Amino acid sequence: MLASALPASVPGLTAAQLEGRVLGSQRLAFSGYAESEAAFGLPPLPAFSSVTPLLDGVTRMRVWQAAPDRWRVDTLSDAGEDDTYQAGANTFAWDSGQQLLTAIFGPQAIRLPRAADLMPAALAVRIISEAGPDAKTRLLPPRRVAGQSAAGLEITPAAPQSTIARADIWASPTSGLPLLVEVFDRGATQPALETRFLQAGPWTPDPGVLTPQRGPGTGFTTTTPNDFAGVLKNLDDELLPGSLAGFARQPSPAPRIGVYGSGLSAFAVLTFTRETGCHLLRTALDAGAAPLAYPDGTGAVASAPLVNLVLVHPRRSPDTFLLIGLVSRAALEQAAAVLAAQPDQDLGH
Repeated sequence: MLASALPASVPGLTAAQLEGRVLGSQRLAFSGYAESEAAFGLPPLPAFSSVTPLLDGVTRMRVWQAAPDRWRVDTLSDAGEDDTYQAGANTFAWDSGQQLLTAIFGPQAIRLPRAADLMPAALAVRIISEAGPDAKTRLLPPRRVAGQSAAGLEITPAAPQSTIARADIWASPTSGLPLLVEVFDRGATQPALETRFLQAGPWTPDPGVLTPQRGPGTGFTTTTPNDFAGVLKNLDDELLPGSLAGFARQPSPAPRIGVYGSGLSAFAVLTFTRETGCHLLRTALDAGAAPLAYPDGTGAVASAPLVNLVLVHPRRSPDTFLLIGLVSRAALEQAAAVLAAQPDQDLGH
């Protein structure tokens, strides 16, 4: 409390210098305790049950990082903890509720968001990297974060289609380690997502901390990256168009997932098979999503700070498309209308 009350003082830096130090902080070895807070209010879809808690409420994390590909993040709750270990290309996930350690061998080209993505250091680097070279930056007044004087940097994406108006980052002026990140929706005065370290500092890497430890009576299983991302099991192989609503499709490591746009103005399209897709649509409507009526199909839309989501079920297809991303609701509805109207044979063109 005393440290937080002290005035913040940082050496003179330009916005470009601070941005460079933040990006260079990926190589640091550090540890800390962080909390993220979000209130998106998206409907609880069964296929994304692991993601919903990250977007509503407080996520508490204990972090140890030795290198960008050697780290551990424990997600803490009143009922226990879920731990993620990154060991090079391999990932280990510990579930204290099931007393199960799962090894995922190989890089995960496609995966759902996880708590580690909300860690201040990871989120700040991702925002800067994906804001693009045309993003505007400026310095913010220094603040005290985690008992340290932190230099502030504001990032404003150049893409008008992005739901992100700006992101404010406070980082150690010497090491560049991000300590606090606030992400603002357009027209908002309060951050839609805030993640901060309450304690952070240099750490001497300890293999015992970064190596999963199994206790007596616990389970162990192995899986492949695609099998671990269970949502992929319910996707159809139907081809998607090369562009939607003016957004070009980007190369994707999974043919069943379409990524349109780029950086902080991108959205994904997933094609769910018959029963799963219909169940998702019904669940979204039951949870309060607004119904959509297209001449060639039905759907639902849910808007939240930063993220919009549209489900559409074309009459000519047994599948259901889910569109979700950091673009406006109008853009997603327009893209969904294109998918609803296209004949089956046109989807791949």
